[in-house]
Amino acid sequence: MILCPCKKCGNIYWHFREVVYEHLIVYGFIRGYKKWIFHGECTSSGTSSTINPTYPDTDYHQYVRQDDMKDMLRDAFNMRSHGEQSFPPDFIISEDCNIGGNVFCETGTSAPNEEPNEEVAKFYNLLNEMNEELYERSKYSKLSFCIRLFHLKCLGGWTGNSFTMLLEFLREMFPFAKIPQSCQDMKRLIKDLGFGYDKIHSCPNDCMLYWGDQKNQQSCHVCGKSRWMNSNTEDVNTDEGRAQLRKKPVKVFRYFPLIPRLQRLFMSSKTAESMRWHNDQRTDDGLLRHPADSLAWKKFDSKFPSFASDPRNVRLGLAADGFNPFKIMSTSYSTWHVVLVPYNLPPWICMKQSSFILSMIIPGDKGPGNDIDIFLQPLIEELKQLWSGVETYDVLRKENFNLRAALLWTINDFPAYANLSGWSTKGRYDCPCCAAQTCSKWLYNGKKFSYMGHRRWLDENHKFRFQRNLFDSTEEYRGAPEQTVGSKILFMLKDINFSYGKMNQPPITQARRRSRNESDDESDEEDDPNEAELWKKMSIFFELPYWEHNILRHNLDVMHIEKNVCENIIGTILNIDGKSKDNLQSRLDLVDMRIRRDLHPQVLPNGKYRLPPSIFSMSKKEKEVFCMVLKDIKVPDTYASNISRCVSFKDRRLYSLKSHDYHILMQDLLPIALRCCMSKM
Repeated sequence: MILCPCKKCGNIYWHFREVVYEHLIVYGFIRGYKKWIFHGECTSSGTSSTINPTYPDTDYHQYVRQDDMKDMLRDAFNMRSHGEQSFPPDFIISEDCNIGGNVFCETGTSAPNEEPNEEVAKFYNLLNEMNEELYERSKYSKLSFCIRLFHLKCLGGWTGNSFTMLLEFLREMFPFAKIPQSCQDMKRLIKDLGFGYDKIHSCPNDCMLYWGDQKNQQSCHVCGKSRWMNSNTEDVNTDEGRAQLRKKPVKVFRYFPLIPRLQRLFMSSKTAESMRWHNDQRTDDGLLRHPADSLAWKKFDSKFPSFASDPRNVRLGLAADGFNPFKIMSTSYSTWHVVLVPYNLPPWICMKQSSFILSMIIPGDKGPGNDIDIFLQPLIEELKQLWSGVETYDVLRKENFNLRAALLWTINDFPAYANLSGWSTKGRYDCPCCAAQTCSKWLYNGKKFSYMGHRRWLDENHKFRFQRNLFDSTEEYRGAPEQTVGSKILFMLKDINFSYGKMNQPPITQARRRSRNESDDESDEEDDPNEAELWKKMSIFFELPYWEHNILRHNLDVMHIEKNVCENIIGTILNIDGKSKDNLQSRLDLVDMRIRRDLHPQVLPNGKYRLPPSIFSMSKKEKEVFCMVLKDIKVPDTYASNISRCVSFKDRRLYSLKSHDYHILMQDLLPIALRCCMSKM
């Protein structure tokens, strides 16, 4: 079948050659269709593939379809062969020839009685939907209309009920159009594109997944909770108990398979070439512009040269965080999502939302915490399989190859760092890089830890190493601590026992932890702790055969850190109650540490304290000038949000700033505003 270029079909509908020949005799060619871009003739890069700019007012412009459904179907089902022509319906499965990872032969040659396999049948069903016009002489087909409208539903966050009501309204307005009746009908129409997910039941206490060998279990083997709502676990082996098993599951975890999504990247002609960009087109001049320029990437390639030999092998990064899906801050609910980023793509593509690969959605009123390893099991199994390799078709080279993939690192905020790595990021030894060598001091007035060992990373002769009064009243002569390598961590944790589930955690209260920290701080000589005891668990990522050799296993999200730092800076320089870090407690801690005597609080006759002004303290007039600068500042479109709306002259503070706004303030605007109002700095 080929696209018919007659005036009636307008390169929209597919017909057999005999039918096309008849149409051309009866109706004639489309006016202006002189470059046969739909029939194999090449076009220049500046010419559109759907509209002929030479003849904008001709019938050719009127009838050409404004979508690319045929190429989408070919890419989705790997149906590219013989140039750009798809397989006609008279091709069926055979074992004689292998084209594009699927086997076909012509009707009547070797296997006349065989039927197309499931994937080919899906392709032909969607091909029929693509040929079925939405209404007479419509430029949209039924399939393109459904995909376009469903895309808007996803971008706009419409609910299923609201989407069904919209379809009902469209059917009333356009009764002659072939519009699906409900959201479910539309999902059934486009489900064969293959972007589905697996629903996996889980224990409500996050003890286990009903997956793999445990798929048919009816209750949790750890805590004994039932798999189903309002079900008695004691009756699951009786007839009445089995009848109750049709009830809703207590918790459903949604997993999006990774392998078919990576394979789609090479089945599409638009992305297969970009997956080799890091090797073929990246500028290698020693500057850090892309993860491929990093030391971690290069060390991984030198450790596994067989993996690095094929530039099509995929490097992945994993990001995880929680969010409130209800957009109501008063509602306590935390849904966690795990997203994968393919780093083979150029930096201006790999960090776009369209390039992110959603891996899983973990529901719950509370985050999974350390039990996130339970939900990562399906992903880890796929990553193991991808390390060995899966057969994939490369549409550019017209060949099958062994696709491999590796997870280089994770990206998350500091609390999620603990959940994914297994190291506790709270308390005396919260630094995962320094580990047991973390320098910390308990502040009795501020009731928190202070980490003052950062001078260890300076040069040996740096002046800050010897300035006692400005830091912690000591001189620093130590060097930077050595980072614990993955093989050592794996050796330390090989015998550790950790029980998953919210019902199986030891009841360590905050009061007990604080009393233990204070007692440790009061001792003159503290013994070096056993580093193995400081780990909460062994991360499930160590099941990957290459994970222990990664020199950079976990990364911190800069936007989270920058937001917190900038928020504290603004709260301190504006002296906002509850937000400033320069308060009475911090000044009393300076007294205990015997440093910065010029900032020590002064006791007044009435028993209250007076805090001497610091170098960054601002008067009322200076605060007003600071707020006025931010209020009147103008920035280009899409550079930042309207920061002037977040400035309040009455309170002399900033409200409702987002992470990107804090980034712009920290990098560009804050120095300008401070120079305008604080001449002494």
